[in-house]
Amino acid sequence: MPIEQVNILGVRVHSLTMAEAVEQVETYIDEKKVALIATANAEMLMRTTEDSELKDILNKADLVVPDGAGTVWAANHLGHAMPERVAGYDLAQELMKLAPGKNQKIYFFGSAPGVAEKAKAKAEELYPGINIAGLRNGFFTEADEPEIIADIKRVQPDILLVALGVPKQEKWLNKYLQELNVPVAIGVGGTLDVMAGVMERAPLWMQKAKLEWLFRGLKQPSRAGRLIALPKFVLKVMASKGK
Repeated sequence: MPIEQVNILGVRVHSLTMAEAVEQVETYIDEKKVALIATANAEMLMRTTEDSELKDILNKADLVVPDGAGTVWAANHLGHAMPERVAGYDLAQELMKLAPGKNQKIYFFGSAPGVAEKAKAKAEELYPGINIAGLRNGFFTEADEPEIIADIKRVQPDILLVALGVPKQEKWLNKYLQELNVPVAIGVGGTLDVMAGVMERAPLWMQKAKLEWLFRGLKQPSRAGRLIALPKFVLKVMASKGK
């Protein structure tokens, strides 16, 4: 049965629970399908209003999960039931939790030099038996790309987690996904940084209070300008409802 999709500012976001998202991703892996999964928060959706390439990529993606309270609010405001947020960080953890029992291989690509190694150590601590079969930092030039692609193809991971930030990770995956022939590729933003301990995640109470965006802004003043996208997003969604 097809998963319901909600049109938010021209992007079709899937309405599903975390359990349903995990089940769908595992189906892609079992079918050896080449699938792109995107994690759409309010900032990403707002960016698509000025970046048609990103919007097209998201609308071609196999699964676009509602990563963030803003996305869930928007769907509900537009009259569609969206059960919960499916944060990219949490989705990655759920998939890694299942990976050892399914003998799945995972590849970490992105973040600053040394971060993927620390994230690998954390994954091995949290999920005994996990096979992080490949690592590559996110500092590269176009000349390095053939080597990166060759290494991913050599490893043949079941899950490729790409932490290059939005929209670079989505555009990179869209360009090379078919060549990589990886069953599941997910743009995961700061996930490796959080796992490595170089970026702090909001306390649980702030996550539950839907204030994770505020925590990130306070901890990273460089993001403050990007937080302006949130009130703009609310206004754009409210304006779109009348159309």
